[in-house]
Amino acid sequence: MEPSDEQPKAHEIGNRTLLIADVAPLDVDGVRTVEVGTAAWLVAFVALLPFYGRLEDSGNEWWLWTCLAGFGLGLLGLEYCRRRRKAHREAGDD
Repeated sequence: MEPSDEQPKAHEIGNRTLLIADVAPLDVDGVRTVEVGTAAWLVAFVALLPFYGRLEDSGNEWWLWTCLAGFGLGLLGLEYCRRRRKAHREAGDD
């Protein structure tokens, strides 16, 4: 990338001045984000398993099942994002 003297575009809205830089958008399809989130839910579920008895005694057993639900929904979201990425690639969208 070469440095340039070009200044960002300025838009005035009310009493605010917003600067809009000419930056290319990121190539993000969401797959990696959903993978990381799903893995985090699974790690939380596994980390809470040894404490099942304590969670049950304190009435916080739902924490465990929330992690399991987050993992399951993450798997559904992952499949959705992968299908969407595949459809965009087949359509030739960049």
